[in-house]
Amino acid sequence: MPESRVVLYSRAGCHLCEEARSVVVEECDRAGAGWREVDVDADPQLQARYGEYVPVVEVDGTVQGFWHLDPVRVREALDSQPT
Repeated sequence: MPESRVVLYSRAGCHLCEEARSVVVEECDRAGAGWREVDVDADPQLQARYGEYVPVVEVDGTVQGFWHLDPVRVREALDSQPT
């Protein structure tokens, strides 16, 4: 399995998180990139950091968007070399 270049910060019951997950899956499959999902409500520090901004998506440690995820931005980030 490829290393996780993408992290999706989400929470249960979040319809925007479901939409973001679909974008992440599609773009990571296209790029052959690994991804992982982190439940912000399982960690008080993440909950405080992201609050109501979920979903948040990072590619190679850089935030690419929150709430409504732009697939083109994720694609371009995945097409660039990891730093």
